[in-house]
Amino acid sequence: MVKIDLITGFLGSGKTTFLKRYAEYFIRQGCNIGILENDYGAVNVDMMLLQELAGEHCELEMISGGCDKETHRRRFRTKLIAMGMCGYDRVLVEPSGVFDMDEFFDILRDEPLDRWYEIGSVITVVDAAIEKNLSEDASYVLASEAACAGKIVISHVDMASDEQIKGIPSFINQALAGIRCKRVLPDKDFFTQGVFALVDKDFDKLASCGYVAAVYEKKYEIGQQGFESEYFMNVNLSEDAFKQAAKEIMQDQTCGKVFRIKGFLKKADGTFLEFNATKSGISVSEIAQGQEVMIVIGEKLNRERMESWVNLHA
Repeated sequence: MVKIDLITGFLGSGKTTFLKRYAEYFIRQGCNIGILENDYGAVNVDMMLLQELAGEHCELEMISGGCDKETHRRRFRTKLIAMGMCGYDRVLVEPSGVFDMDEFFDILRDEPLDRWYEIGSVITVVDAAIEKNLSEDASYVLASEAACAGKIVISHVDMASDEQIKGIPSFINQALAGIRCKRVLPDKDFFTQGVFALVDKDFDKLASCGYVAAVYEKKYEIGQQGFESEYFMNVNLSEDAFKQAAKEIMQDQTCGKVFRIKGFLKKADGTFLEFNATKSGISVSEIAQGQEVMIVIGEKLNRERMESWVNLHA
């Protein structure tokens, strides 16, 4: 049977960055892996970030989103059947930032998937600088993902204080209590050193961490939550202008409740800069491929107001 792992986390939490390093670990072990991306945005940024993994030992697949629950379930199942016949040693699934955990477990009980796959690890990625004043919907998503996780990986530690990082376990456990889940996550279930500090012995543990069949109060079906992502395509900004626009959108409450802003800018040499911004700060890194876009993630977003800030600096 093929082991299948699920990597969950908020929109913009750093799932794809973690997934890339996790996949590289399996490739170093000589494994043949398949990665299944599920994204419902205007452009699948995550697939662009993973393109350099594609090769002899890694293939990328995608489920196009933006559909109703039954259509999505059917597409997910069909894609897993196809991937089950490819001879992979491991399949890694990265869903969108808002995901019905039951869908993953239920589909793997269906014929013939129940004979082809066994669940390996469920890993939840949590932003160290996560917004603490979450809405009820956002808190539910966070808790439902963490409830089933074998381990929690803390991301973006470079953009958070030691106090913020140390407070994540209690914050997660409060969210679990909020959905009437009896599970209490001990400190040993958290990898707090950051995604880029993980080494092979850490990945060994993550690859075998399993999952928890936690019981909790289900509040809604997928697609009924308040999360949004607004895409601003072909953004023609300098590095400084992008940073300033992101800062102003974060600070302007009339833009909505903004959790994170990410995006790409093209440099003169054809390479790209990747941006990740929270209220705690902004990080910039160079990548080979991308697309000029700014993505704002949050709740009750005001596109017109945000666009005015982008245009001001264009």
